[in-house]
Amino acid sequence: MFGPMLRRSFVVAIVVGTILTAINQGNILATGDFPASLYWKIPLTYCVPFAVATTGALLNARSPIQE
Repeated sequence: MFGPMLRRSFVVAIVVGTILTAINQGNILATGDFPASLYWKIPLTYCVPFAVATTGALLNARSPIQE
């Protein structure tokens, strides 16, 4: 039931998370330095777009359209 929606959310998270990681941490990663703080920052960077896409899809599917 939720499989296709979760797959779409996963794809959104991969694309948006990668772009955000490149913008926010790209200079650090390009130098080859990997400080310990990135071990939690990078996964969170991917979790946020996944949560937003999933929440938006769920709310859109469950609420009636009011015109």
